[in-house]
Amino acid sequence: MKTTAMLAGAALLSLGLIGNAAAADGAALYTAKGCSACHGADAKTPIMPAYPKLAGQNAQYALNQMKDIKSGARNNGQTAAMKGIVMGISDEELQAIAEWLAAQ
Repeated sequence: MKTTAMLAGAALLSLGLIGNAAAADGAALYTAKGCSACHGADAKTPIMPAYPKLAGQNAQYALNQMKDIKSGARNNGQTAAMKGIVMGISDEELQAIAEWLAAQ
């Protein structure tokens, strides 16, 4: 019974149906989703002074900011470029990125 449940879970995980957040690597997502292009590979060296340094941010704060940009609740000149990026990122992936940022 235990083996069957483990095999079923592994199959669902491999299909991407469960475990997205657990399987997601925040550092890899940060790079793959393009965050590093503006905020720096280390999340400490943005390409422009007006862009925030994200490393060390509280995970819940960072997640809330990304979700607000995604929903349109936060909408200004600086968030316009990010809106197109975060629209293609799941909430689970945003969570993984936020947790990675907090650990930097």
